[in-house]
Amino acid sequence: MCTTGDVGAEATAAAPRAADGPAVDPIALEPVDEVVITTLVDNVYDGLLAGQDGVRRASSAATVVAPQFEGGRTTPGLRAEHGFSALVTVRRGERSTTLLFDTGVSPDGMTANADRLGIDLGGVQGVVLSHGHWDHAGGLGGLAGRGPLPMTVHPLVWTRRRIAVPGADPMELPTLSRHALEAEGFAVVERREPSLLVDGCVLITGEIDRTTDFERGMPPPHQAWDGTSWRHDPLVLDDQALVVHVRGRGLVVLTGCGHGGAVNTVRHALRLTGVDRLAALLGGLHLSGTAFEPIVGPTVAALTELAPDLLAPGHCTGWRAHHALAAALPDAWVASSSGTSYTLAA
Repeated sequence: MCTTGDVGAEATAAAPRAADGPAVDPIALEPVDEVVITTLVDNVYDGLLAGQDGVRRASSAATVVAPQFEGGRTTPGLRAEHGFSALVTVRRGERSTTLLFDTGVSPDGMTANADRLGIDLGGVQGVVLSHGHWDHAGGLGGLAGRGPLPMTVHPLVWTRRRIAVPGADPMELPTLSRHALEAEGFAVVERREPSLLVDGCVLITGEIDRTTDFERGMPPPHQAWDGTSWRHDPLVLDDQALVVHVRGRGLVVLTGCGHGGAVNTVRHALRLTGVDRLAALLGGLHLSGTAFEPIVGPTVAALTELAPDLLAPGHCTGWRAHHALAAALPDAWVASSSGTSYTLAA
């Protein structure tokens, strides 16, 4: 739990600033032959969605006990909840490695979906948390006791936060406990800077450069405890993305909520790696609600200019942004749903 440090100073350090030209210390991100991203938890589950080239929809035939049916069982499909979790498998040659990126909001939602999809989470070789919000870390308990499991986080992932809407009682959000996670077998690795995993094939961005003039972060009710008082926490500095370079295709960028800004995040990844092509953007883009809908337009314009082959926004993106993105990028946009797998190959 973070009870020290100056959140105001942290926010000032990450405020929008010029970041033109190549990175001073570029990241040598090794290209992979294939990446498969399977959405284990998302806000939506649609069992009637059709697949397409590189996009495979869930075909879960798993059954559960339901005594009101003949035979006592039914086929429930997959869970949808206000959270996000994705399984990421990267392949170079004959070698594959699987990481878990976020874990959803409920203690058993991610594991229930994995079971129904026939996915053995025992094959996960590491966990990455996009940030500390409870709707991305709630399912960690489903991995407890599976032996030492590396977990990469930003140091501010332990920050106490609350939502303080004027006229209503403040609601403190669940805060992750490092002590509890380590007791459950997670080997926590804190990194503020970019870091490379899987023999240099997976980049965790660390803090996102804030370079656009429209992605301003969370509204005033989102607050953090700085050790003495609650203060506005607009930037959610622990927000980070997972990036893979698919050989000959470009970067695949996976976000949890994209609190750093979808455009900021993509530009940061391109600049860090020196790769000039965005192959895919997946995950939450946090464009939902009255505080964020005003930036849907400039976000769509910027992503249209980046021209990804695949755009699969989910979780906190919001229906207005989905409609705008689908209209602007009809050949790239794909409806997200729990259980969907996306494959990008060299």
